[in-house]
Amino acid sequence: MNIKFFAALAGVLVLAACSNEMKTEKGYIGPAEMEITDGHMSPEVLLSLGRLSDPQLSPDGKTILYGVSYSSIAENRSVRNLFTIPVEGGRPTQLTKDGKSLSSARWSTDGKAVYFLQDGQLWKAAYKKGRLGNRLKLTDIPAGIEDYLLSPDEAQLIFVSGVHSAVEVPADTDPALDKAEAYATEDLMYRHWDHWRTEICHSFIAPMGNGIIKDGLDILEGELFELPNGPFSDIADLCWSPDGRYIAYSCKKLTGREYAFSTNTCIYIYCPLTGETSQVTFEGGYDTHPVWSPDGGKLAWLSMERDGYEADKVRLMMGEVVYEEEGEGQCANPVVTNIRDLTQDFKYNAESPVWSEDSNSIYFAALAEGIQGIFNVIPDAGELFRLTADNLWFDFGSPFGILQDGTLLTTYQSMDFPTELVAVSGNAIRQITFENEHLLGQLDKHDTEARWLDTVDGQKMLTWVLYPPQFDATRTYPAIEICLGGPQGTLSQGWSYRWNYLLMCHQGYVVVLPNRRGTTAFGQPWCEEISGDYIGLNMDDYLTAAKAIKAEPYVSGVAACGASYGGYSVYYLAGIHGDVYDCFIAHAGIFNEEHMYYTTEEMWFPNWDNGGLHEYAFEPDQVGPAGDGVTFGGIKQGGSPWSNLPKARRHYDNSPHKLVQNWHTPILCIHGGSDFRVPYDEGMAAFNAAQLMGVPSKLIVFPGENHWILKPQNALYWHRSYFGWLDRWMK
Repeated sequence: MNIKFFAALAGVLVLAACSNEMKTEKGYIGPAEMEITDGHMSPEVLLSLGRLSDPQLSPDGKTILYGVSYSSIAENRSVRNLFTIPVEGGRPTQLTKDGKSLSSARWSTDGKAVYFLQDGQLWKAAYKKGRLGNRLKLTDIPAGIEDYLLSPDEAQLIFVSGVHSAVEVPADTDPALDKAEAYATEDLMYRHWDHWRTEICHSFIAPMGNGIIKDGLDILEGELFELPNGPFSDIADLCWSPDGRYIAYSCKKLTGREYAFSTNTCIYIYCPLTGETSQVTFEGGYDTHPVWSPDGGKLAWLSMERDGYEADKVRLMMGEVVYEEEGEGQCANPVVTNIRDLTQDFKYNAESPVWSEDSNSIYFAALAEGIQGIFNVIPDAGELFRLTADNLWFDFGSPFGILQDGTLLTTYQSMDFPTELVAVSGNAIRQITFENEHLLGQLDKHDTEARWLDTVDGQKMLTWVLYPPQFDATRTYPAIEICLGGPQGTLSQGWSYRWNYLLMCHQGYVVVLPNRRGTTAFGQPWCEEISGDYIGLNMDDYLTAAKAIKAEPYVSGVAACGASYGGYSVYYLAGIHGDVYDCFIAHAGIFNEEHMYYTTEEMWFPNWDNGGLHEYAFEPDQVGPAGDGVTFGGIKQGGSPWSNLPKARRHYDNSPHKLVQNWHTPILCIHGGSDFRVPYDEGMAAFNAAQLMGVPSKLIVFPGENHWILKPQNALYWHRSYFGWLDRWMK
């Protein structure tokens, strides 16, 4: 089935309307106005697109509040402002034109005010007839606020802020050393993703309406656990009960080495009135995203069963909340019983659960056969069904509203356009916003194809193929094969501002996206075939896809490009491919698996995926060398370089760095200097190896970037370098 570039569903003016009376602050960045004369997507166009996010339906169900972020390449920054639009669609209204971003905007319960974060504090502004009134600052938290949750009656506030961690800085031991910069630790997890963990997030509770809030009650007072969970601190880890008396939250109550090796994140219920906490889940992997039913009688959450495995099947769990007898003015002791897996017979991962208003069913999103759809489960009836048609080539988000006729208000995107608001009813789609149509509508159309390729072991692999605009099968084109990161993930109809496949095909490339072993939208067995076997069938899958596209008469050559595990794939394929590929690009790739194990932070990941699975243990109660009674323990083997487990040994014995003697194909190595997940010296080592082998190669390091490239000018340089390298060797 072929589809064309997605055109507008209706002729709607894209540029947001705004009142002449609205104040435009210094530093404001608005939507880009750009004429595209050749019909081609460019990096400059990509970075100029508005990024729509966080839609919120008004209490009366008539208006959607959302934010849009616009970037300035010249100023090297982005600013996010607020908009509204009627549920029926039409002309959006711009509420703010600030020079500093506004985020986490929420309606008041009566719809007459809007709360939001700006400059690390919580604000409130009256809302009337599409305008915001005077703003009232509600908090003055010294460490600032990362995110927040209002209780249903708006009488209480949960806010997320930083507290000092166990990582020591010089001023901790001598206040006079306030200008010294150093980090000291005696345990693991001293850094995470892109930051040194001198602070961790805690969640605080404060009453509203008693003047400006300057502090709050710490739910984890005196504890060094994270709430919300790091490294991304998603506020969805906490949820108020409908009556505002309880807070369900997800927390990994571990620190240091135990934290680094475990994913055992549990669900708890906290009573602010008494300070009592009851535990809902215990042993296992990730239990996250608790959501209370509107009637308060049920609690749902997402769960992975196995500790230490971050790509286990994500189940949708539900339990019934029973409230024990309570004394006057006291909290009942809520107990969650009859816990069950609502997706036991569902082969895909659930995400972003949302209760129906009648508390009888739960909506959720799931990637299924390469497309993210919306599903609904009715626990009492034991029914689970798909709401979005499986022949729609879009990735849908979970509903943020359900209309009376059952129409879902949600978001969608594809490889051809970023997030937009949409109303969905079966096959019927009504697009509500057209944020980027004034730019995307100027682009030439192209074709996308879904191919199911035969793998070496007789299975079928979904492979997306994007063709350049004005594709002519009598001509020849270079091709790009995308090596997926993760290693678990999916090449679906998602939109990316880094690995943007629309941009790639508009540069004259055929783009090939194989959902090789380890992808998550095809059932758990397909996903799990990559763990402990990085060098196995998933590499055959890449070679299968590359050979299939290279056999087409219109393909002149194939480049392999990827990030993270995709970068590992590039480095490994460089040592085994023979003459299949003509060019390589690796971003944030793993090159030396042994060194990676010793320098990364989330140890559960290499412990499992390097072949150890859950087979590891700490040896406790060994007396320290001085005989001073201090005990210590070490990991016995797991997926470590010293492990004697067969899968681990095979894994390390075939690390990409041990195959550099076979390298002969031009390679570009890119890395972020603040990448602590895959430290940047992995890219440097790969480049050095290529240079020593006499292979045409180039190294690019972004000192201030992490696993991603986020700043606009850095992103533009990344794209220009990416296509410059491809054009040099493929055209």
